[in-house]
Amino acid sequence: MTSRISHTTFDARDAYAQSVFWAQVLGYTDVPGDPNLPGHEECMIVPPAGHDAPPESHGRLLFIEVPEPKTVKNRGHLDLRPTDRTQAEEVERLLALGATQVADLRRPDGKGGWVVMADPEGNEFCILRSDAEIAVLVAAGEG
Repeated sequence: MTSRISHTTFDARDAYAQSVFWAQVLGYTDVPGDPNLPGHEECMIVPPAGHDAPPESHGRLLFIEVPEPKTVKNRGHLDLRPTDRTQAEEVERLLALGATQVADLRRPDGKGGWVVMADPEGNEFCILRSDAEIAVLVAAGEG
């Protein structure tokens, strides 16, 4: 017998604001019938209906309010792969949503690497190349 991941939890100063930011980043929604509201100390977001992950398990994110701010680098983080735009376009979209760029670790030749970003509360995450960008490199024999 094994365990399964129920959801991934993040500490937050403002659980609601974090749930709104990440819902915009990932295209997620509130739990049907249980909307997140300003002032809620716990806010969960889930993949939209029809997403390839079963709604009762994979992909759910929970934000729980804690009194202290983030002070050190995350021990774990999300790696995100754009689904309908390039890596560079996704970085620009997330900057417009309120993320900040922490480090640009893309290779100068464009064949690899990632961009380290932080959400509005400073939690790091990475933006990888899209599947379409990788496919172009593979087709050219470079990936």
